[in-house]
Amino acid sequence: MKFQTHSHRHGDIILKEGGYSSQYQEVLDVISGISDQDILEKYGKEYLGHMSLSHVINDLLRERFVEKGWTKEAPIFQEEGFKSKKWRLDFAKGDISIEVGFNHGEAIAWNLIKPVLASERNNVKKAIQTKVGIVICVTKALKSAGGFDGAVGEFEKIKRYLEPLNTVLTVPMMLIGLEAPETFMMKKTKVNNRSVGEVVSLTIDGFTASATKVN
Repeated sequence: MKFQTHSHRHGDIILKEGGYSSQYQEVLDVISGISDQDILEKYGKEYLGHMSLSHVINDLLRERFVEKGWTKEAPIFQEEGFKSKKWRLDFAKGDISIEVGFNHGEAIAWNLIKPVLASERNNVKKAIQTKVGIVICVTKALKSAGGFDGAVGEFEKIKRYLEPLNTVLTVPMMLIGLEAPETFMMKKTKVNNRSVGEVVSLTIDGFTASATKVN
């Protein structure tokens, strides 16, 4: 997948030159290694008819980060009262924590704060101590082409949160916005009086017949 990046508190420089370049390169390799064909194959096998690519892309990211040795659902704290999903990072490895923000726009601030909790000292005993945060999200283009819910917070909106939250977001951070597929898009269609997702191939002239369809 293609992507855009945006740096907060010199996150780009620190990731590239602060001793984290190999870990950061793994992140970029995972994302860039997901092809349109990978997305279509998983959609066809496991999510046929879904109107959004959210679960498909989430699954592909999880599978490939785990393959590279990243810990999924890494707890931030050790204490029992703080081990539920809301207190976990999507992925962590060494000094880097990752959040995948495909959820409602109201969760933007929380997605940005969790890497801070993983990095700063806390009154609650920590289970992890990271130094740089990465937030992976969708661009407006992927949100539209991928059939994501209209309430999902996108890359362009998340960037605007960084300035007013600057004094709260005290750790270096990198936003990565995933771009739309180049060869297809999702379209909502009616099948037997219910709404389902349909994959529509893109051509120079516009749209062709669907590549994946629910009967």
